[in-house]
Amino acid sequence: MADDRRRILVADDDASIRAMLQDFLEDENFDVSVALDGEQVLASIDTSKPDLVLMDVRMPRLDGIGVLNEMKRKGHDVPMIIMTAFNSSNIAIKAIQLGAYDYITKPFDLDKVSEMLERFFERHALSGELQDLRRRPEPIDPSDRIIGNSAAMQQVYKTIGLVAGSDATVLITGETGTGKELVAQTLHTNSTFSHGPLVKVNCAALPETLLESELFGHEKGSFTSAINQRKGRFELADKGSIFLDEIGEMTLGTQKKLLRVLQEREFERVGGSTTVKVDTRVIAATNKVLEDEVAEGRFREDLFYRLSVIRVHLPPLRERKHDIPELVDYFLAKHRYRPDGPPASISQEAIRLLMQHDWPGNVRELENTIERGVILAQGGVVTTHHLVFNTVRSGRTLDLGELLQRCHSLGDAMQEVEARLLFETLAQANGDRAQAAQMLNITVPELDARLEHAQSFGKPDVVR
Repeated sequence: MADDRRRILVADDDASIRAMLQDFLEDENFDVSVALDGEQVLASIDTSKPDLVLMDVRMPRLDGIGVLNEMKRKGHDVPMIIMTAFNSSNIAIKAIQLGAYDYITKPFDLDKVSEMLERFFERHALSGELQDLRRRPEPIDPSDRIIGNSAAMQQVYKTIGLVAGSDATVLITGETGTGKELVAQTLHTNSTFSHGPLVKVNCAALPETLLESELFGHEKGSFTSAINQRKGRFELADKGSIFLDEIGEMTLGTQKKLLRVLQEREFERVGGSTTVKVDTRVIAATNKVLEDEVAEGRFREDLFYRLSVIRVHLPPLRERKHDIPELVDYFLAKHRYRPDGPPASISQEAIRLLMQHDWPGNVRELENTIERGVILAQGGVVTTHHLVFNTVRSGRTLDLGELLQRCHSLGDAMQEVEARLLFETLAQANGDRAQAAQMLNITVPELDARLEHAQSFGKPDVVR
């Protein structure tokens, strides 16, 4: 009967460490071979064909970094974990850059070694299933940057399609990170103004005095530092589009001047008397509820109505979680570990964890999470171990009245409370089930069973 055990090559010039690791790994049912130095490692790789090399970084004749360099030069692709008695960031960084899977410092805990090997071989097994894990076998169109097929996004696409070809002013609303700038770009690209520029202005980034000059330009000598005449963003956007992001941050004085531009398509530069006429399409965006800003006297009502001729509202990611797998595929293709390499893949368990997160930072937070996961997974299979969520939470508390009204029984309500607790704890543990189980004072098998039940219970806002 063939021996299907995993093969590990242990390389260390310390005989006691070699013996300890060999005994330990053989007890863990690995097929173990040993090497005394770097040259023996290179010779053994061709003969024993190990699945993994566990190698000390300090060895005679050829050290661990030298072995990694030689492996890279020869094009060998054998995974390695580096052991070092020196807690040096330079060694760790160099080893990872040369392709090492991970590193561990001496003296090490054998339980930590076992945990690292378990993570490695989990990834190794998943790598063989990449094609099964692909959700989009066809190449992703780089220009197709607004992703999602949910009903809410279909409505967004319809609105863009109806309004893009007109010159109507558009107001894009939605929480931070939902993709308002992408919608503005799409509106411009598909409009009659597409042959002109798309000029972007972040209204929240400049004080009122600078913003006015930025928008409308200034004449020479209009203020101390105005040594030359300067065209403003509106003038630069003539025959094109101007995107006014975070328009809810604009002061009332600047709002009044903007209103005239929208009504008359003309203005004067700061310090000037000559009227400048422009043919520019205006697209504005805000993460604020402008109706509330109008009611509080912070935003002009007439400007609000002038801006919102057409409104495009982008839903938060928590309200369109069915789009997450498609977004993940896009970001995996966009953020490749190596520019000329294949995209990383992602495990089903990791997808389930992503589906349960609340995403207070919306699509932008998801993209950052995937990019970080690809780096930590070194372009292989992103698992729950590679998902690190931001610690900033949405701050939403459990509304008992809402919960009891939505659930049909006390049992259903209790199940949803437990599901929220489970997934929130798992998110705080960055997907580490052992850590989450410890935080909840239960075993990992019990956590897995409860998670499976919570997923089948399937409340759409389980951790909102």
